[in-house]
Amino acid sequence: MLAEKRDEIDNPLIWPILSILESTRQSWKVHHLLSELQKNTIMAELDADPHLDLFKRNFLIMNALYQLQEMLLPQQWLQVESMDIQLQWRVGGNGFVANEIDYQDPLREYYMDWNNYDASRDDVKELLSSFWKHYQRHIGNDAPGETMLERKKALTVLGLDEHASEHEIRRQWRKMALKWHPDRPEGDATTFREMCEAWQSLRL
Repeated sequence: MLAEKRDEIDNPLIWPILSILESTRQSWKVHHLLSELQKNTIMAELDADPHLDLFKRNFLIMNALYQLQEMLLPQQWLQVESMDIQLQWRVGGNGFVANEIDYQDPLREYYMDWNNYDASRDDVKELLSSFWKHYQRHIGNDAPGETMLERKKALTVLGLDEHASEHEIRRQWRKMALKWHPDRPEGDATTFREMCEAWQSLRL
């Protein structure tokens, strides 16, 4: 069983899914998102059993969507329903109609609980590490894993000092990654890649 809190495992599908959602204003379905991720070879086989493989793919996508929903507030609202996934954009100076996350939603609670993924803590970490390697290639790092920054330098890249806690590091990483994601209005692929490398160095 996983002993970690629901948000302490950083799902790397957050970032490629954000790219997909930012590229269009259309409404998505989970299986369409899966197809799009597979086109970019982001989603490899997760289980030899076809039924478990489909379940695990679906779980990771839904988990990433719910994490992303929290991260985007208050600037944007991400509608998360299996058959209606859509990013609502800011309109004019007043913004979009305010929406609140329903933290009591049973579906949300299920997908935010890594215990429901049916894997050991080490299995999940190994899986997500593999995803990061695929994603780093996707964003242009031809030699993922070879660029390992020293802790002090990695913290500096994220704008933190050497006394930063794990929680502060994770929070700052998400904030900076969201800011510099190449598909955001003021994003920058090179800076985003530096953030990814710093986070990878700190999380190992």
